Amino acid sequence: MDNIPEHIVWEILSRIKKTSDRNNVSLVCKRLYYLDNAQRHSLKVGCGMDPANDALTCLCIRFQNLSKVEITYSGWMSKLGKQLDDNGLFILANRCPLLRDVSLSYCTFITDVGLRHLASSSELSSLRLNFTPRITGCGVLSLVVGCKNLLRLHLIRCLNVSSVEWLEYLGKVGMLEDLSIRNCRAIGEGDLIKLGSGWGKLKRLQFEVDANYRYMKVYDRLSVDRWQKQHVACENMVELSLVNCIISPGRGLACVLGKCKNLEKIHLDMCVGVRDVDIICLSQKSSDLRSVSFRVPSDFSLPSLVNNPLRLTDESLKALAQNCSKLESVSISFSDGEFPSSSSFTLSGILCLIQKCPIRNLALDHVYSFNDVGMEALCTAENLESLELVRCQEITDEGLQLVSQFPRLCSLRLCKCLGISNDGLNPLVGSFKLDFLGMEDCPQVSERGIQGVAKFVSFRQDLSWMY
Repeated sequence: MDNIPEHIVWEILSRIKKTSDRNNVSLVCKRLYYLDNAQRHSLKVGCGMDPANDALTCLCIRFQNLSKVEITYSGWMSKLGKQLDDNGLFILANRCPLLRDVSLSYCTFITDVGLRHLASSSELSSLRLNFTPRITGCGVLSLVVGCKNLLRLHLIRCLNVSSVEWLEYLGKVGMLEDLSIRNCRAIGEGDLIKLGSGWGKLKRLQFEVDANYRYMKVYDRLSVDRWQKQHVACENMVELSLVNCIISPGRGLACVLGKCKNLEKIHLDMCVGVRDVDIICLSQKSSDLRSVSFRVPSDFSLPSLVNNPLRLTDESLKALAQNCSKLESVSISFSDGEFPSSSSFTLSGILCLIQKCPIRNLALDHVYSFNDVGMEALCTAENLESLELVRCQEITDEGLQLVSQFPRLCSLRLCKCLGISNDGLNPLVGSFKLDFLGMEDCPQVSERGIQGVAKFVSFRQDLSWMY
């Protein structure tokens, strides 16, 4: 090892990705040990640190070029020792001058004091907080004030972050590009207006409301006026994901949907109040759209939606087909309900997408309108590479047999489809047309029946969902 040039050893180490392998290599000789120390830029620690602060100090001294640190206490119990506390973040901020990316998960001992310590990390550009219940809006504000280069902020299940002054500050600074707020009970859709001019810089937004603990904020007149009067510039928005949101016409997130000009990916999951006009407007302005994902309520899953005109229909799909010529990935699903939806997306709208867009990935869940006619239409889908069908009960063996005629399909996943059996797979046996076949919980399909259908097969049979 002593005779190998340093740049070659450096290259060898850079190709070792697994942490366990790097740890083993570093034990071979002192030279590899010191080179590994210098090259190690990321670290993931958690329950194994005991005592936590002392262990972290040793790690920071050893790996002096750390730029990414993930601390997770998933599965932690008191017998595993005391968790990392605020002093641990003080150590991290002072010992790691190159720190840019920090992720804290299930760190229940961390408080606002710890975030104030972390605010001294001038190079910090990414922060992810996942279930840190002692953190409040004051702590988040102190961090965003201190970290002038913050580009990415993810807050997940931060139950006590109620004040949103930090959103206003981020909007004024105008640096944030990636914002994710998921299941933070005290932050509502109306609060997002406080980002102000910061919307113009934002590239990715993920906003998810905890449906079980919705903080029902009432839109006051002032909030409505701010949404309607303030210019919400979303020209740079590339990805938008909204889950369990209430979208009211002319205000709130409805304003955002109508102003995204460069959107490439959108995910709407159980968002009540989205209208065809919203999607039509979006499709006309975001011609670069490449991926759409809709999960909509079934007719009877939300009683308020029965005979409610504020629902998506085939008009939305037809608008996407007409205006979004680059659309490659489509996912449509209906929420679990005793009855599937009959007044939302139908086979006609789905076929319009298939015929006019270069769809490569198609996923349908609980879409009863998709049947053997739809499978026949896929025979002309020249770009389709991946197909996922979940609880599509109108598909029979006759439709499944058509898979052998799909031009480019290489991955197929079938789950909880009652109408298919081993007979539907017979034309594929021995052809190895598919690279992957996943078969899950289809009662008439056996593990033996899928052998030889694809280069790699995955089989699972759990029929408890039927009873």
